Amino acid sequence: MLDDVLRPIHGGTDEGPEPLYDFSTNANALGPNPVALAYLRRADPSRYPDPLYRRLRRALAEAHGVSPEQVAVGTGTSELIHRLARWTYLRGPILLLPPTFGEYARAARALDLPLWEAESPEAFLELLPKSSLAFLCVPNNPTGEVYPFLEEAARRAGGALVLDLAYYDLMESPPPLPQTAFRLYSPNKAHGLTGVRAGYLLAPLDLTHFQNLAPSWPLSVYGEAFLHAHLDPEARAWLEGSKRELFRLRGLLAEGLRRLGLEVRESPANFLMVRVGRATEVARALRERGIRVRDCTSFGLPEWLRLSAQREEAIRALLLALEEVLAGKLRA
Repeated sequence: MLDDVLRPIHGGTDEGPEPLYDFSTNANALGPNPVALAYLRRADPSRYPDPLYRRLRRALAEAHGVSPEQVAVGTGTSELIHRLARWTYLRGPILLLPPTFGEYARAARALDLPLWEAESPEAFLELLPKSSLAFLCVPNNPTGEVYPFLEEAARRAGGALVLDLAYYDLMESPPPLPQTAFRLYSPNKAHGLTGVRAGYLLAPLDLTHFQNLAPSWPLSVYGEAFLHAHLDPEARAWLEGSKRELFRLRGLLAEGLRRLGLEVRESPANFLMVRVGRATEVARALRERGIRVRDCTSFGLPEWLRLSAQREEAIRALLLALEEVLAGKLRA
């Protein structure tokens, strides 16, 4: 059924009680960023934001060295992805390199646009000149890969090459980005504030028409305040400091999983993948024990879980529960 194809599939909330520990979301586990939180508390919900977000777009433009006309804001990454798919300038085949974030394919299917899923990086580069809209996640979700051909891809793109930078600010060493690509930012994960839906798009062209495709006031005053906070030097300093601890915790998690005899793929950001066999079964058993993880079956990886770096107490609880679950599977 079409509804099954279009249903959103993400980590995070589910129908069960709130878990004791949540490894399913890649939000910064050391957040929320207190500087950003202070911006939200000062926001005045009794007023409308500027419908054109002129001050915010000027600030974002200045931070990235572009003109305000090259900046569009939106209700997080997903809304901007769907708006890109609707943009008549780009209506045509949408190209992906699976496994990757499912919202790209969902946007194509919602509009009955041709969806091309490349079987390899080489095939992706071959198809790029014929596509209208192509997405690459940097680093990729869920695998953590950072593709070495970003500049070449930007040169080959027949339409828009969109770099989804949801985890870019959480990387140890973020790579340089081609300025001719579209760049999609959703900094709420990095600041540990995923409940605040806010993102922005930078493009090598005038985005005025794209901005006008949004409904009125796509950003609340809280989203507006959060994006201003994202640019604050004190908020950026907190983020950089938190990353050092996140990478230590990711290493600790990886080490514990390997001690259980499991294959681990670490990413250059705050998450990793672990091979557990029947991932859906393992995820369900862990959920029953109060631990939520991201089953990668929906990405086409039915043996893998994606886990984010969490505090040491959570890591210890996960490793104990996972050892118990896997031992039960072996006995069965």
